[in-house]
Amino acid sequence: MREVFQQELREVRERLVQLAELVADSIEKATRAFNESDVSLAEEVIADDDRIDQQTVALDELAITILARQQPVARDLRIVVSALRISASLERMGDMSTHIAQLARYRFPDKVVPKTLRPTFAEMGRLDVAIARKLVELLRTEDVKLAEEIRNEDDEIDALHLQVFDKVLGETWKGQAVDTVDATLASRYHERFADHAVSIAKKVQYLATGDWDPEKAAL
Repeated sequence: MREVFQQELREVRERLVQLAELVADSIEKATRAFNESDVSLAEEVIADDDRIDQQTVALDELAITILARQQPVARDLRIVVSALRISASLERMGDMSTHIAQLARYRFPDKVVPKTLRPTFAEMGRLDVAIARKLVELLRTEDVKLAEEIRNEDDEIDALHLQVFDKVLGETWKGQAVDTVDATLASRYHERFADHAVSIAKKVQYLATGDWDPEKAAL
């Protein structure tokens, strides 16, 4: 029975990695669709969100079954409970990717944001993709150095997010009302995507170290 239990725990962790890989693919495609006004790619992201949702439900069901049948304790309990929380954050990251793709679809064949903001959003997208890929490796390896890198890149996205707001609220902004709304929403989606990644990184760090002390935590 103990071997079966350990196999189930390995399956939980493998499924988390698989789910994170789907999310990383989703944000990469979404940012390309957004920046290149690629409606076909946007539609692909939107359609694939169902797959992320389904895998999230399947993972949660497995974790709940383990809790009910195995009654884990100590680190094993932390793994299962953290998996439930991490899967919820991954699902929300998938939603953020979908929202970005939806903006690209709604505005096609036009670009979503004015030319002056496109370099900013290209950089936000690049950082979100980098964060998502590092999150996959963090879940696979529990290398807490990756958690620190994710936090630092999140700080960069936060700074870009503020730049977008400064731009659309500034006196020199010439965009229409729809441009203001689109830029604000898109910036928020990018920022929230990274925030969820940071939240996951904190949980993985807790799994790896057992330490939730904010003074000692890497995040």
